[in-house]
Amino acid sequence: MWCSFRPACLFFPLGTKTGLALLYDEHTSNTYDVRLKLTKELLIIQKQDVVCVSGGDSHLNGGAEHKVPVVISKTFKDQVESFKCSSSASSHPDVRRMFYLFYISAQVHLLRTAGDEVTITVRYLREAPAFLKLPLGRFASHRSSATKAHYVSALASHSLPLIYSVQAPSSPSSPSANEPKYEKRWLDAVSLPLFMARISRRKAATDKLRSNSFEVIALDGVCTHVLQFCTAAESTDWLQAISTNINDLTQENASRNLPIVHMGWVCEHLQGREVEPLHSCSFLALRGSSLLVFRSPPILASDWAQAEASFHLCEVLFKVHKDGELRDSEPFCFSVLVGHGQSFCCSVELGSELVLWEKAFQRAVFMEVQRVRSKSYMCSSQGKILCFTLDFESGFSCSDSISKKTIWKYKFSQLKGSSDDGKTRVKLLFQNSENKQIEMKELEFANLTAVLHCIHSFIAAKVATVDPVFVNSQSFTQKYMCSS
Repeated sequence: MWCSFRPACLFFPLGTKTGLALLYDEHTSNTYDVRLKLTKELLIIQKQDVVCVSGGDSHLNGGAEHKVPVVISKTFKDQVESFKCSSSASSHPDVRRMFYLFYISAQVHLLRTAGDEVTITVRYLREAPAFLKLPLGRFASHRSSATKAHYVSALASHSLPLIYSVQAPSSPSSPSANEPKYEKRWLDAVSLPLFMARISRRKAATDKLRSNSFEVIALDGVCTHVLQFCTAAESTDWLQAISTNINDLTQENASRNLPIVHMGWVCEHLQGREVEPLHSCSFLALRGSSLLVFRSPPILASDWAQAEASFHLCEVLFKVHKDGELRDSEPFCFSVLVGHGQSFCCSVELGSELVLWEKAFQRAVFMEVQRVRSKSYMCSSQGKILCFTLDFESGFSCSDSISKKTIWKYKFSQLKGSSDDGKTRVKLLFQNSENKQIEMKELEFANLTAVLHCIHSFIAAKVATVDPVFVNSQSFTQKYMCSS
């Protein structure tokens, strides 16, 4: 297990979080020490570099006069320039071969001539100085060739095609008053926008979760690679901080559109896999009267019409799963049950996110019930076509579909129980307000699941108005708030 002594968080101006981590690139299997810098809108990954801070204005330092391999210290990423080397570096016979050091994703132009002035073209390689481990100031004169060989092997172990190394001459040259000094600095390598970004702890192409590590994926698909931490507490702390900023940015955007209660990324557990679960990232939005499911976040106004699926909020049921209840034993899971017995199961990365979704569903359903006030469904009973109505003020009623005459009517408080066959029929048990006897009403619906969910939504909304703390006292809220 990788670990080293490091501060949990470095000092930085208020509102910015910084700390150290290990970055693992699954494509190259390389690992790097990095510093993370989290702002409200960005996650910045910084890599350590060695830069020349003083000692002449030459772009190229090193070689025979400094007893170090040739190092180019002044260039910029993705920029190709011409550089000039002077002093004894250009006259050393091995200097041409030394420039193989700077190979990265493009050929290095081999020096074909040498003289008082040599011009070469290179491309930027940020990792090279760090691998060389250059100290402050010049190399001490007692550095051995074995020590220099260490720098060569350090580069070779990272798959850099270092072919030759410049060795210092037997007689050291006189020190220069203008010799370069080097300093280690953290330089920005990746700036990842957090707006609509997502976090994943899942290993690629598996259902396994990473331990003490995760990756952040931006809206445009740019990824941080895997960020690893020493302890679970440190990993959770960073995951929580990044998740909070992502959620804040996402909800700020939501407030500028039509009434959106909540939206964000979830990991959907797809059905139908017997050997192992199959997962997919989905973007859910509780907007207006609907639960919308997207494969990519809606950014433009026209994107809202491109939802993969849409469900009426009064007819969905949100259910939090207990730990280990699902086949893959993944924590922080919930299901959304919709019409005709369909459902889809999702998970989030933190318990606090699960609480946000639970409260958001409660609030969205309550608001929709308050908006519609009543909802009717066609049904049949004893061969007659009836109209079953849920009314927020009066409760349950059933009327003739043709004459509109009310056949029976009960308050929400009079419902004492129910049972159904899981297909089309339901039995509702009401208590007569006068004789206190239980009266059964048997009805048949084309979409029984939607009706039962709607009954649940209206009763929950009714209870919430009577007891204002209802929404905040649901069973899983306190448990998961404490777990993340």
